Amino acid sequence: MFLVACDNTKNISENTFPKDLTLCQFSTGECYKNVADISVGLMIDPVHTPSEKPLNITLKSTQAITNISMRIEGRDMFMGVIPVSLSSVTDNESQGTLIFGSCSSNYMVWRAFVTFDYQNQQRTLMYDFLADNPNP
Repeated sequence: MFLVACDNTKNISENTFPKDLTLCQFSTGECYKNVADISVGLMIDPVHTPSEKPLNITLKSTQAITNISMRIEGRDMFMGVIPVSLSSVTDNESQGTLIFGSCSSNYMVWRAFVTFDYQNQQRTLMYDFLADNPNP
């Protein structure tokens, strides 16, 4: 599924963007988030997360989780909702693929919402990452 829409009111060269340390930096490894007593790591490959190319998604958890679902949305602008189909590899690892559209503003932050069941409760974690990351 390809979605293309964004606000092109910012005319900023991609070289002027400071590194946002709140974003996942997949070049350094999995991006971990914690909830309750569990840590869940998201990895996207290729690490520079190119637009309009297939991306491999790996989700690893320190404890077994069930009923995992994932979707991607634009963090700062509406780009649609992109569901990600994940398949279990083990009780602690799931994998899938993703393709998202490009944005003409040269700076597009995506947010991955990961929802799962753990200890009989539904949990949700959010991971923000830069598309077409020039500094992977």
